[in-house]
Amino acid sequence: MDDSDLLAAHRDEIEALTASREFAPWIDGGHYSPETENSVRTVDPAVNHPIVSIRACNAEDVDSAVDAAWDAFDGTWSSTAPAERAAKIREWADLLREHESELARLECIDTGKPISQARGEVRGAVDTLEYYAGICRSIEGDQITTGDDLHAYTRREPFGVVGQIIPWNFPLWSFAWKVGPALAAGNATVLKPAVDAPLTPLRAAQLSAETFPDGVINVVPGTGSEAGSALTDHDGVRKVSFTGSRDVGELVMKSAAANVAPVTLELGSKSPFVVFPDADVEKVGQAVADGIYYSSGEICDAFSRAIVHEDVYEPFVDEFLGATEGYTVGDPLSEETTLGPLTTDEQYESVREYIEIGKEEEATLLRGGSAPPSGFEDGWYVEPTVFSDVDNGMKIAREEIFGPVQTIQTFSSYEEGIDLANDTRFGLSAGIGTEDLSLAHSAAADLQAGIVYVNDYGPIRPEAPYGGFKESGIGNDLGKESLDHYLQTKSVYMNLEEPTL
Repeated sequence: MDDSDLLAAHRDEIEALTASREFAPWIDGGHYSPETENSVRTVDPAVNHPIVSIRACNAEDVDSAVDAAWDAFDGTWSSTAPAERAAKIREWADLLREHESELARLECIDTGKPISQARGEVRGAVDTLEYYAGICRSIEGDQITTGDDLHAYTRREPFGVVGQIIPWNFPLWSFAWKVGPALAAGNATVLKPAVDAPLTPLRAAQLSAETFPDGVINVVPGTGSEAGSALTDHDGVRKVSFTGSRDVGELVMKSAAANVAPVTLELGSKSPFVVFPDADVEKVGQAVADGIYYSSGEICDAFSRAIVHEDVYEPFVDEFLGATEGYTVGDPLSEETTLGPLTTDEQYESVREYIEIGKEEEATLLRGGSAPPSGFEDGWYVEPTVFSDVDNGMKIAREEIFGPVQTIQTFSSYEEGIDLANDTRFGLSAGIGTEDLSLAHSAAADLQAGIVYVNDYGPIRPEAPYGGFKESGIGNDLGKESLDHYLQTKSVYMNLEEPTL
């Protein structure tokens, strides 16, 4: 397929997905028209072609969304029983499943994600919502043992209205990670999608219209400086959850602190995969490749640092490069494609700059680093790129690149391998390659990361908490822990008198 055929195919897909569909802020159960003329434009990154323009929300629009959310919470949602909330979340999940093909194609053109991955992530979003529907009815307080003259117990109650901000690399899945536990706990939500990829969150909100009371789910697209800041600053938002970069996370935390609103932060990382000398190098070579090339490396827990024991360095590199060759760069709408473009022009330029930095730092370029493949010059494609002879002092080893760029370095002892892996300000995830169960458990305990994968990359399951250590964040998405983040505990004391007749 040449570039003209690619553009024509994507134009046809854009037309099919958007011609009869309105994409606008979703507030109080319907499309909302901000008074401002400002808009955000979404672009198909495979062909650098516009998809739609969406009116952008500002502080006044966020006020409207927060007011609508409080009206919904105070009106009906706060008194909705857990069993009814569970049924509504499940009904919504079923409707999203019915629209799987549409949502996957929207995600594909909006992010550049290969269609097979987009389809899997739609299923992951549905699975997440079903999980929270399933545990919704498990919310309960405790009876506290006291003397005969006192009855004491706790209640678990929602915050009311929560503010949520999601990134552009996993729009629909991140949407479910945030909204699922918030709704299950009984909160109403105001969510800001990423300015570069808002389409599937907006469509999912539209599909909730017949299920939830108006105002329970509100989606306010716009820039971080306008809509994002207004949301995190808002004194009507009782809890804030943010996924994104470390530096923006710091700003979110400071902003929420002005209202003493608790925060959940899932931020960046520089995740290591430690390959021990007894590792099955064929298996872990593929695991590391999957961990850096899935979603074109635009994933927080990407295995961007391979830390390999010197005894297995050469066979590992051979296997890893072989696995790299198995990734097919191409049209994300094609079922055969396994590596699409980066999502934004800004990210494309950033990754290209890091590749040049790696060359300047005199790391050895084993593969990649050149122009996009023929036929894809108009898109934001970066081919799989691999650097060896890397040390932890280099920028490419310390800073999050967020693209398909792998670094490889060596170690000689267990202690050195663990020290190299932990020598980072981040701590979201880490990987271990070994056939020794004792070694695997020891390394899992010693690695400073919130998620540890053994001999593989993934899976991510809604039952297990997802969050990082150190500067990778505070709290967790997923798991029962995430549900707990959207609940507050109240203690009730009832003094009892001696019964009289």
